Amino acid sequence: MEECKPILETRKLCINYGDLRVVKGIDLQIPSHQVTAVIGPSGCGKSSMLRVFNRMNDFIPTAWVEGEVLFHGEDLYDKTVDPGLIRQKIGMVFQRPNPFPKSIFKNVVWGPKINGYKGNLNDLAEEALRKAALWNEVKDRLRDSALKLSGGQQQRLCIARAIAMNPEVILMDEPCSALDPRATARIEDLIQELRSRYTIVIVTHNMQQAARISDLTAFLYEGDLVEFGPTKRIFTQPDQKRTEDYITGRFG
Repeated sequence: MEECKPILETRKLCINYGDLRVVKGIDLQIPSHQVTAVIGPSGCGKSSMLRVFNRMNDFIPTAWVEGEVLFHGEDLYDKTVDPGLIRQKIGMVFQRPNPFPKSIFKNVVWGPKINGYKGNLNDLAEEALRKAALWNEVKDRLRDSALKLSGGQQQRLCIARAIAMNPEVILMDEPCSALDPRATARIEDLIQELRSRYTIVIVTHNMQQAARISDLTAFLYEGDLVEFGPTKRIFTQPDQKRTEDYITGRFG
């Protein structure tokens, strides 16, 4: 049986901001169509690592990367790679909902439209909103401003916006941290629904959330990858004492 290749992989990944190294030589393999949670205390490099996967760090003048970041085995930082195309295939959902100050409909179709989408935009919007479990709530108000939606609805709209680009991977940087428990539960349910179609990598400070929704968990501490493996094992029988101490609340 042929070994399944990871969709995303880092090899000796170091992430730097000027002279500050925040990620230190990480080797990580992320498989397709699973949910991988990245946990660790604030400042350990979680979000920085997430952003290198779709080259969001390109917008930070002091940021630079060493090592390799691979997508389907191809180096994302090769000079021949178009970052814009990468961001279509590897979407991003941020910590706080950030809808455009446009209608719900335009929020969903804006990206595909400016990238030359030739299909039916109405169908595309409906499909993306359905996949984001938002269609039934907004189908009669698509021309309303997205800013009128609740926080949880705005975050699902941002997920729909990412889905509309037809990505393979969806990165989520603490997508529930600004939401109330009910909205958080809806996003968690949505992640479970999306896992069969997309590879999801989620940064979270919520240990219970990581345990509930992820297949695999990576624990980062001070820029190092301390441990990575199946979530159930990480949370019940971790190999490293630092992992156990963090999960049980002894630090972090």
